[in-house]
Amino acid sequence: MLVAEVHRRRLRLIQKPQPVPRRDEALIRVRLAGICNTDIELLRGYHRFGGVPGHEFVGQVENCPEARWLGERVVGEINLACSRCDFCRRNLPRHCRRRTVLGILNKDGAFAEYITLPVQNLHRVPDSVSDQAAVSVEPLAAACEILEQVAIDRRTRVAVVGDGKLAQLIGRVLKTTGATVTMIGKHPNKLRLAREAGLETKLGRDVPKDWMAALDVVVEATGSATGMPLALRLVRPRGTVVWKSTFHGTAQFDAAPLVVNEITVVGSRCGPFERAIDLLRRKKVDPLPLVERTFPLSEAPRAIAFAQRPGVLKVLLAP
Repeated sequence: MLVAEVHRRRLRLIQKPQPVPRRDEALIRVRLAGICNTDIELLRGYHRFGGVPGHEFVGQVENCPEARWLGERVVGEINLACSRCDFCRRNLPRHCRRRTVLGILNKDGAFAEYITLPVQNLHRVPDSVSDQAAVSVEPLAAACEILEQVAIDRRTRVAVVGDGKLAQLIGRVLKTTGATVTMIGKHPNKLRLAREAGLETKLGRDVPKDWMAALDVVVEATGSATGMPLALRLVRPRGTVVWKSTFHGTAQFDAAPLVVNEITVVGSRCGPFERAIDLLRRKKVDPLPLVERTFPLSEAPRAIAFAQRPGVLKVLLAP
């Protein structure tokens, strides 16, 4: 089968044998895969990754030990847990000590024609949800995780620092709480999409001084080391910063405000697929305006180069 793999920080096309599912796994034909910022960071050396990236996908089950899954359109949770370690026994499988992670850690990902995943990781896609929407379930679930971690309601003053793919989904999810959500970014075209989704927006250079140390919750989702200093300036004393960014490199910022202003910092990663799928089913969040272009898998190197252009949002691969 055709795959796109990271080799010496480049994405190359090669042929590999079709994966053979284990006893508890399904064989899934990938229908669409999404390119996200983490995939780009893997090319830059994040996790010293080598292999097949891609953890956002929608596919169809072609082989499975449980017949009820055959032919089903599915998305899948990306963390493969051992079910035996102390974290698994405490119902924290996303933090399993021996986990592998689809397309990120010791598990070939979805920039391929076929993947395998444990049956317990699968979620059915409702007929009313298109492939183009379903491919965003994984990052949408990561956005939903914030609502599992932090109390947000219509009285909460919230800002999202960043205007990229994940930040856009986060803003839309937070808006479902009734809160007034402001996206702070640097790309006018991306901020326009946020406004069309009902969010307030500000260019980073235009943030008013009276916002400093005034916001209840600030979500840092820039995908770079630049966002945290601004997030710490915006959040009020005893407020909360949710840190979403993953990137190759080291974040550097003045940590004194964390102590002086008694700020809570919440790391936030993967999230509840059920909640994300329900938002898509009920049309509460529409990710389709974020999709810029779909490339065939055979053009994956060109696709990931396109995805790194300034101002570009979601790019998909179609095996």
